[in-house]
Amino acid sequence: MTQPVRIDVVSDVVCPWCFIGKKRLEQAIAMQPGIPVEVHYRPYFLNDWIPREGISRVDYLTTKFGGVDRYKEIAGRVQAAAAAEGLVYDADNIKSQPNTTDAHRLIRWAGGIGKAAAMKQRLMDLYFTEGADLTNKAVLVQAAADVGLDPEDIRAALDSDQDVEAVTQEAESAKEAGIHGVPMFIFGGRFAVSGAQSPEYLAEAIARTAQAENGPTD
Repeated sequence: MTQPVRIDVVSDVVCPWCFIGKKRLEQAIAMQPGIPVEVHYRPYFLNDWIPREGISRVDYLTTKFGGVDRYKEIAGRVQAAAAAEGLVYDADNIKSQPNTTDAHRLIRWAGGIGKAAAMKQRLMDLYFTEGADLTNKAVLVQAAADVGLDPEDIRAALDSDQDVEAVTQEAESAKEAGIHGVPMFIFGGRFAVSGAQSPEYLAEAIARTAQAENGPTD
């Protein structure tokens, strides 16, 4: 039995290249049908300075990029890259910039029923495509329900501090380990690939890791 290749994906739900990188990783996995994989999503705070209640998108773009107009060129490049992967990045529809602690808590809880990837995708679609406010509890509860979590349980958990410290510590540990750009793909704890690389590049990393862990195949 071939040992599954573990892929740790360090990323944030409000990182557009993480949105694109997730799709490219899925394509890479499909390119290697003979290699089983286990994907684990790890939290990262792209903007750890944003308060839990979030801020307006205009304030965010002004603080980080110097203004809305200065971001338009970047947004255009990201929109084109997303579209090439069949994704919709609607920058003009995004009105708020959330703190992503609660989003990462949802992904963690969804992992308990094997739905971490689905939860992450739903949150990214809500944010990048639908312009939803990821600090809005009703939005988060509905997103959780969409992937099969119990909405009442999630509502109560969001009202508590459950896993806030665990998510925060894991996100901070990533930066302490030297990860300053996401997405970061770590293959079998052996190979680290930074950025939303092509599916072909990621597929090769999967193959290299499988060979290193299981030996060459005939």
